[in-house]
Amino acid sequence: MATGADGASAHVLNAPVSPPRRVGVFGGTFDPPHIGHVSVARDVADALGLDELVWVPAFRSPHKPDRPQAPPGVRLEMVHCAVTADPRFRVDDCEIRRKGPSYTIDTLRSIRAEDSNDIVLIIGADQFAAFEKWKTPEAIRAMATIAVMDRGGEAGQESQGVLRVPVGRVDVSSTAVRERVARGDSIEGWVPDEVAAVIEREGLYRS
Repeated sequence: MATGADGASAHVLNAPVSPPRRVGVFGGTFDPPHIGHVSVARDVADALGLDELVWVPAFRSPHKPDRPQAPPGVRLEMVHCAVTADPRFRVDDCEIRRKGPSYTIDTLRSIRAEDSNDIVLIIGADQFAAFEKWKTPEAIRAMATIAVMDRGGEAGQESQGVLRVPVGRVDVSSTAVRERVARGDSIEGWVPDEVAAVIEREGLYRS
């Protein structure tokens, strides 16, 4: 077998390089995660051909620092329950382990340090409207393609580094789920069954 000057085989030197995996980053407080989260995550993964979609529950949102929320460990458990819906989903607890305000730039640096994947940051239209007020928005743009979930919109490039991704409309929100629990209403069909079991076990969101 032919070898190079350093002893490496020509076969190894000429081996094709695998393209980087495309990984989506989907952050939020997930208090609680609901079927809408699962639905839009699938839509984005399908539309962008993601190899993996990483759910990142926040320890504390810097945009809602004073809002009461379920304990981080319980929200993390609920997210683990929600991601069983799709084999492309996984959970990263870096923000909960880091504690303090959960800044996106710190999370991207943590995920980027693990490998050289092509990173796509998945955010809602309301989040994108306030994006320039986030911590170091230009650094975020440099590290990831931004995918904005657009309910009822059309796919396409809005501007450099930003994609509009159409997702199906699911009229469910974490706020509505919490309100239903507080009223004693059923949340069947609003959250995955395993998430509902955690809410019941922990007595979450009751008035």
